[in-house]
Amino acid sequence: MLARRRRPKIETERMTLRLPQHSDFRSWTSLRKGSAEFLQPWEPSWAGDHLTRKSFTNRVYWAQRAMGQGSAMPLFMIRRSDDVLVGAITLDNIRRGPAQAGTLGYWIGQAHARQGYMREAILAVVHHAFRSLDLSRVEAACLPENVASRGVLERSGFKYEGVAQSYLQINGRWRNHVLYANLRSDRRGRTDVG
Repeated sequence: MLARRRRPKIETERMTLRLPQHSDFRSWTSLRKGSAEFLQPWEPSWAGDHLTRKSFTNRVYWAQRAMGQGSAMPLFMIRRSDDVLVGAITLDNIRRGPAQAGTLGYWIGQAHARQGYMREAILAVVHHAFRSLDLSRVEAACLPENVASRGVLERSGFKYEGVAQSYLQINGRWRNHVLYANLRSDRRGRTDVG
């Protein structure tokens, strides 16, 4: 008998954060399409097939593989009151060994922005990263002019660390990013963690 796959879920005050499922395709496509002008200035250029079922299916399989390998934790943000997808948050590039770190990325649908959902999700994922995954550092980066993203990171305990030159291609251009990090408080300055 095959062991049942663990499907991670993180509960917040208003949301369930969980892996994407094939049944999420319509709500994901609708939210991304309806928020395209809001999202595209801050994201890598969308591929021509970005909103297709095949592309979404590949995204679901990638999420399952990445979670199983422990390299990423890609989660959809589902509002519990009405089962509506409001956005997504991913803890990616999880590094073990001496680093014990991961990189946070996120997006929210335009209709759900500035309602506290992203801060709620960030706080929950960072808590999970520190307490359940035993990470020591969670990093994030955003465009310098993305005031909303910088604000939510700062309100979520992230500290500004500097600028990375030509960090990512955003909307078709190599762009500098401001770097932030949140450190596990019980490890600050310690060298004896094993």
